[in-house]
Amino acid sequence: MDKVRVLIADDHTLFRDGLRALLTSAPDTELVGEAATGEEAITLAASLQPDLIMMDLQMPVVNGIEATGRIVSASPHINVLVVTMFDDDHSVFAAMRAGARGYILKGANHAEMLRAIRAVGSGEAIFSPAIAVRLMDYFANIRPIAPQVFPELTDREREILKLIAQGYKNAEIAAQLVLSPKTVRNHITNILSKLQVADRAQAILRAHEAGLG
Repeated sequence: MDKVRVLIADDHTLFRDGLRALLTSAPDTELVGEAATGEEAITLAASLQPDLIMMDLQMPVVNGIEATGRIVSASPHINVLVVTMFDDDHSVFAAMRAGARGYILKGANHAEMLRAIRAVGSGEAIFSPAIAVRLMDYFANIRPIAPQVFPELTDREREILKLIAQGYKNAEIAAQLVLSPKTVRNHITNILSKLQVADRAQAILRAHEAGLG
């Protein structure tokens, strides 16, 4: 069985010691190097070409986000698993944008940590349960942007078409929008031409079909 070759990047000696012991105890992982700064992580990643980097976010010289971006840009085949204490939205999404394939909190137990190492090391994406819930909530609350009705019309033309569909006459539209009657007529001519309809009635029908008015 091929071992997952791992590089640890963390500025806390005690945490590196714990990860080293964990990796040594697992038969399918191999520790190939340790970095205490983001700059060291970038250098070692280039020379060692590990399968996986366990990346802390808050490190001196170069932080984990920047280091991740530079490593993934130079070596897209290297998978980065963020291991951090930070679970805020900014950190999570910044890491994902930088190219991290996994995000797990330092409070994870040994089984969770090994599962994440094996998953990300094999090219999968994985997140700790708390982060996964946060991501699901975030995407669940995103409202899709509705396509603009009649994109060929200008904002003013769309506004006038809506008023036409609501039954307003030219003079009423001119008064409401503080335009001259001639300007309103010109806009309506352009609307009919762009919508490729013969008259005002057909324009109103198209507007109603599209939900205007």
